[in-house]
Amino acid sequence: MYDKRSKQDWLTAAIMAALGAGVVTSFAISRGQHPLIAIGITVFATAAALLVDEYLKFFKK
Repeated sequence: MYDKRSKQDWLTAAIMAALGAGVVTSFAISRGQHPLIAIGITVFATAAALLVDEYLKFFKK
């Protein structure tokens, strides 16, 4: 009937995705990966998670 999701859900999804990717990124940096590549991977993973979240929300309507 109405959209229960708020803008806070988008922000929460971004934070959770960035934290999850950041854990893997920090492990990769500790193993010798270049920090800029690791940060790029984190940004890509966060963007991908947000797109999947929006994609799933579209099909739940």
